[in-house]
Amino acid sequence: MKATQQLHDLGQSLWLDDISRNLLDSGTLKRYVTELSVTGLTSNPSIFAKAVKDSTDYDESISEKLKAGKSGEDLFFDLAIEDLRRAADQFRPIYDQTKGIDGWVSLEVSPLLAHDTAGTVAAAKDLHARAARPNLFIKIPGTPEGLPAIEDSIFAGIPINVTLLFSREQYLAAAEAYLRGIERRIAAGLPADVRSVASLFISRWDVAVANKVPEALRNQLGIAVAKRAHKASLALLASSRSQQIKQAGGQPQRLLFASTGTKDPKASDVMYITSLAAANTINTMPEGTLKAFADHGDRGALVPLDGSDCEEVLNSFAKAGIDIDALANQLQDEGAKSFVKSWNELMASIESKSAALQATV
Repeated sequence: MKATQQLHDLGQSLWLDDISRNLLDSGTLKRYVTELSVTGLTSNPSIFAKAVKDSTDYDESISEKLKAGKSGEDLFFDLAIEDLRRAADQFRPIYDQTKGIDGWVSLEVSPLLAHDTAGTVAAAKDLHARAARPNLFIKIPGTPEGLPAIEDSIFAGIPINVTLLFSREQYLAAAEAYLRGIERRIAAGLPADVRSVASLFISRWDVAVANKVPEALRNQLGIAVAKRAHKASLALLASSRSQQIKQAGGQPQRLLFASTGTKDPKASDVMYITSLAAANTINTMPEGTLKAFADHGDRGALVPLDGSDCEEVLNSFAKAGIDIDALANQLQDEGAKSFVKSWNELMASIESKSAALQATV
């Protein structure tokens, strides 16, 4: 039995952190669903920038949209929605079979809105309406300005993938925004079943401290932070507040492990998968990591429910001079800036491709 199937049978969802027209046209995504137990998909501006820039797969569609007067951001979202609708339709049977627990795809709002609460809410509503698929999450960063946008979007009935979370505290703040949104719906007499996932980024922790800690601590921080957040998520799910929401028809926000591609060439290429096996969670991974795990991965030991093996590791980093809370805030801020950079590169790719296609008309 493949390791991917073992994780699936454990109750952890395996999502692909990738999207491209070729992935859809070639039948590769369908094969990953049937052969590698993939049950969902995430996307981001960097992924789309690469897909558009490195192929001609989008040229015909871009040409059609240019003739219709589309350009820039509006043209991009049309392209992205076309791809994600197709992916959502492929995952729809899983979404239906699991009653909405699994089978999701994700589309991110413009990163330029990361510090614009009202603009983010408006964009989330618009994009979800344009996509017109029940199993499509809108991704909103869990920045301080993003948290009220998450709450308001949930209250508006928009399924949300909270992105750019780096610590237990940031996860809990995102979970609080989700709970408030659902509680407002209950108070208003609206259905409580609006889904959400909270995406905790893992590998960037280890990149950030790689040259600041002893060799014995390398590649341990991201996993320890993830285990601490997992413990917090279990406590939250068991709380009376969560249970009251469940009784009203709401469902728990699921914890998602993101940024799980190994960055250290000396380390195992599947270490963030084997170290984070946990039921009722999601692990979204790049295509290369997914294939590597299917080829030579091992399910690994389950993440301890009490988080007993993470605090000692975190204490070791504190003794080595690493301020976990400060670094979490730094990583979130850097992540938001990195998303803006990727977004600008994506818009440049769209503009360059558009100009080249118009020149051939």
